[in-house]
Amino acid sequence: MGVDARQLAAAFFLIAALIVISALLGQELDFINIAILSVMVVGAMGLGLWYLIFHGLRQAASGNLDLLSDVVSASPEGRLLTTKDGRFVYANEAYCTLLELPAKDIGQTLSDYFADDADVRAEIDRLLKAAIYDGTTGERIDIKAKSGRWLSILAHAIDVMPDNIIWYVTETTRQHRLEEEERVAREKLSEYFNNAPVGFYSLGGDGNIQFVNRILADWLGYQQEELSDGQFAFSDLVVKSNEDQLDLMEIVSADGPLYEGKLTLRGRDGTVLPVHVTQTVIRDENGELLGSRSVVRELLQEQEWRERVANAELHFRRFFEAAPIGILLLDAKGVVMEANPAFRALTGTVISKAIGSHVIELVEETDRETLQKKLIEAGASNMAAPSVEVKLLGATERAASFYISAIIGDDPSAGRLLVHVIDTSVQRNLEVQFAQSQKMQAVGQLAGGIAHDFNNLLTAMIGFCDLLLLRHQVGDPSYSDINQIKQNANRAAGLVRQLLAFSRQQTLRPEVTDITDVLAELSNLLRRLIGEAIQLKINHARDLWLVKVDRGQFEQVVINLAVNARDAMSGDGLLSFETENLTIAPGQKGFNELIPPGDYILVKVLDTGTGIPDHVIEKIFDPFFTTKKVGEGTGLGLSTVYGIIKQTGGFIFAENNEETGTIFSIFLPRYVEEARRADATELTPSPAHRDLTGKGTILLVEDEDPVRLFAARALENKGYTVLQADCGETALDVAHEHDGAIDLLITDVVMPVMDGPTLVKKILSETPDLKVIFISGYAEDAFRKDLDFDVSKIDFLPKPFSLKEIASKVKEVLVRETA
Repeated sequence: MGVDARQLAAAFFLIAALIVISALLGQELDFINIAILSVMVVGAMGLGLWYLIFHGLRQAASGNLDLLSDVVSASPEGRLLTTKDGRFVYANEAYCTLLELPAKDIGQTLSDYFADDADVRAEIDRLLKAAIYDGTTGERIDIKAKSGRWLSILAHAIDVMPDNIIWYVTETTRQHRLEEEERVAREKLSEYFNNAPVGFYSLGGDGNIQFVNRILADWLGYQQEELSDGQFAFSDLVVKSNEDQLDLMEIVSADGPLYEGKLTLRGRDGTVLPVHVTQTVIRDENGELLGSRSVVRELLQEQEWRERVANAELHFRRFFEAAPIGILLLDAKGVVMEANPAFRALTGTVISKAIGSHVIELVEETDRETLQKKLIEAGASNMAAPSVEVKLLGATERAASFYISAIIGDDPSAGRLLVHVIDTSVQRNLEVQFAQSQKMQAVGQLAGGIAHDFNNLLTAMIGFCDLLLLRHQVGDPSYSDINQIKQNANRAAGLVRQLLAFSRQQTLRPEVTDITDVLAELSNLLRRLIGEAIQLKINHARDLWLVKVDRGQFEQVVINLAVNARDAMSGDGLLSFETENLTIAPGQKGFNELIPPGDYILVKVLDTGTGIPDHVIEKIFDPFFTTKKVGEGTGLGLSTVYGIIKQTGGFIFAENNEETGTIFSIFLPRYVEEARRADATELTPSPAHRDLTGKGTILLVEDEDPVRLFAARALENKGYTVLQADCGETALDVAHEHDGAIDLLITDVVMPVMDGPTLVKKILSETPDLKVIFISGYAEDAFRKDLDFDVSKIDFLPKPFSLKEIASKVKEVLVRETA
């Protein structure tokens, strides 16, 4: 098959032309399509020419880049060839001219050229990805080059060169860009009208619809195009039987520029849609009607909103009525417009009395000026005024905090004030009780410190009196003088015990006790104390629980309360004691909030006396407070009662009886039965020793010289060897330097630098079998609970003590340990 050179050249020229044309036109001509087209064009050339064309097509399809480059370079428009990953392959001269690239930057891609503009690079990357995955971008982008030219850019994939992308870069005019911007603006405006939350429509002069937006068409169930072709009469959409809607002629030919009214429209499926129409009528310069433009607001949703608002108002009303705190709504002047039931219950007012009254008329007169200032302050600011606490009018004294906030409306003169009223009566009482408790604690600490120092002085006074009495017998002239000093010292010791009882620092010897037995045994004594004119009545509860108290101290409580009741009744009356088992549950009302939940034995002491004035009842437990005349009382009776009950773990409260007299309520914690046997063992009484002499070495540590000298002489007189030390450090030195054994350590608890417990801990670490007696003017419990070593063999001797008491204690400890 012979083929001349002209046929061969024509075949290759045809192949290249087809490839370039397909690329430039964006046509997807694959290898098969090109082959078929080639056959149709050159079929007359014969089978030999077809053979050459077929092989030429295969060569072009394999990526004849040189041939394509020759074709692209001849294009008058900018062309750029890149790989799919964005690398430069080839660019024609027009591309370099449009971008004004110097010779050294000819190999720049569009991404390289716009490297400083992240937004443009993002657009170019988007075109590249679209060309890779879709074959074409589907759109051009207009970008301003550095030279100021506006460039139109398009990216396209090449089927015959699957690894490459061809970019078309042409210059576009400003007019084209403005037209494009105008087109985009029209699209945005159309998008706004179509997706606005209200309907739009326009009518021609004939009453036919020229345009409706998408939302209105959707409301009516039509396609937007169906109603916007100028062939649909607006009157066909209106339900004409409605009596309360606008006349149709008024809608399309109103005389004024603006008209508003309600209409009912009918949808495609026959459903009705209530709407509100606001229209503008358009006329020419001669006054001829051109049409109208209207905005449509759907009323169906508005009706639903109104229902929701009504439901919200209902919910608010329920909240307002059921709120546990008082709520007031005031006008700008402070007059009550609304008051919820909680406020009316708080103030004891009925609604007819509260509504219409000025809010300051509902509080005590002394607080009205303060409340008025807060109302003015809140009304002048959009911030809530600080709360103000006032006393409310009513049969009972009630305190409340008012939280005032302004409700600002469109008209500042028509503002409202919202007031939340919180009852603070309970909180105020608790604060008073807490302050009273703190005051009592502070005074108690002071009293305890004074009592401690007095006990040291009284120990020396009583002790040296005992030593003097050993040398002066009954017939001696000095005997009565010394005995008188000792008796007065003992009286002072009793007063100190009362101070310790008030400060809850006295030494108690608690034991499991049945209050019924205590009251029964005291009944005869109480009858003698109160006299024959006053009746005594004791009501015992059945199966009364046990308590753990110091029996002697509790008897003192009962006697003090009985004596006070006798003085209050002044001649005749009734004194009653009542007991009962009581369980207080968490959150249970009717009892003082200071009492924790638990099981208690309640002891009530009631009298029919004159009662206690309100300004006095808050102070009756204060030390040295008394309403009696000078010389008739010390003011320590009830403070002692208070201290004993508190140290026992109980509570005591006083209140006036509703009828007459006073009620004292004592709450004692119930004793747990499981610990009863152990307590009985602990409280086994020690045997009494008549012979107080003995032998042994005693280390006596006391920082008060008079107390140490008396104790040392007292023990030496009984036959003991006494080693003395005035502090803990000296005691350690004495113990280490003593050659023999030490049988007993007697040490004060409170000493400077090294206290008694620290000294005992150090000595016991070296001599664990050593016997120890603590001496102190404070209560035993005040220090024993803080010891961090075994205290089961530690004994205690409270100050002040006599010669006999210290000798007996030493004898008891030494005999018990050697038995």
